[in-house]
Amino acid sequence: MSKPITEPNKKFVIQVNRPAYGYSNSYQALTFAKAVLAQGHQILCIFFYQDGVLTTNNLNSPASDEYDLTQAWADFGIQNQVPLVNCVSAALRRGVISEVEAHENQQNHWNLGAPFSMGGLGELVTTTEQADRVVCF
Repeated sequence: MSKPITEPNKKFVIQVNRPAYGYSNSYQALTFAKAVLAQGHQILCIFFYQDGVLTTNNLNSPASDEYDLTQAWADFGIQNQVPLVNCVSAALRRGVISEVEAHENQQNHWNLGAPFSMGGLGELVTTTEQADRVVCF
């Protein structure tokens, strides 16, 4: 477990660079995010980047006895009103597409659902400028 952050009311951006399955990074990021909020800090956004965007694929279907990390992230975002933002370029390259991008590209299907959203690196830069800490997993 990580040491408590003793400075009051810090603003965090958490960047997730690895997928939900095959690596522990996404799970560790979720655990860290819960700890940040439990200590009274604020999370400006969770930014899924590189292979981390695969975490947000609604077609992830873990076995019934496995932890559903995609759903856990969705629940976390909703319950804590924390924006869950995918890098749109990284997502499209990896086959994760929102309803908006599906319509723009004349496709009938998409695999990104609420509460996840698409955003660009500009959004990451903007939130990073507002944050006291940026932590990457």
